[in-house]
Amino acid sequence: MQVDTAQISLLGDREDNQDRVAIIKSEQAALLIVLDGMGGHSDGSRAADTALKSLTEAFWKQTHPLFDPLGFLHVCLSHAHDQVVQLGNAQSIDARPRATVALCLVQDGAAYWAHVGDSRVYWLRNHTILERTRDHSHVELLLREGKITEADVPSHPMRNFVECCLGGDAAVPEMTIGARKVLQTGDLLLLCSDGIWANLKDEDIAGFTRDQPALSAALEVLGKRAVRASAPYSDNSTAAVLRWLSN
Repeated sequence: MQVDTAQISLLGDREDNQDRVAIIKSEQAALLIVLDGMGGHSDGSRAADTALKSLTEAFWKQTHPLFDPLGFLHVCLSHAHDQVVQLGNAQSIDARPRATVALCLVQDGAAYWAHVGDSRVYWLRNHTILERTRDHSHVELLLREGKITEADVPSHPMRNFVECCLGGDAAVPEMTIGARKVLQTGDLLLLCSDGIWANLKDEDIAGFTRDQPALSAALEVLGKRAVRASAPYSDNSTAAVLRWLSN
């Protein structure tokens, strides 16, 4: 399996970085992970660290390529949720550590992704967005119902209100798991926290490699652009990207 990958995580204007990112590769499969920790002080970092460890271990326990990719995504996210829930067992429900997550498995020329919360997956081809995940957020619900437009999202007072996440309540959260997506040479899979997408337009994200085809350099430009667009209140800005080349 031939792929090109890059990742970035910028502090922004925050005191600490509670995002986490990882790209894990074997000869026959790759797993991209982006987590956005939620909680005061170190709790968001603890939630993201715990979920990342759980997801990484789950990937390496599998035989590659995975026999049941969609089942794997569901089970490993459920287990990661349980692990984060345990962190907060001694705390009140409102104070418990939480995290949003975007996850993408690539193998056999196809991609399978899942997310919980407002961390996103973008599928890009020829500088256009083929698909993106739809956030588990109040603003996304209003958007789907036609009560607001895309132009209203950046300034909406409830733009940061996430409907579900890893951690908190013991019940397994709502998760969206996408069907198998067949990749073409040059396709990009971009996973990112809301610090990347919140103040950028779709065309900014779709064309981020247009002027700089090298993934690492292009992703650095995109991350810094996201931070500038949100300054002086920018969030942690984190992303992982994979370019599909061939089996």
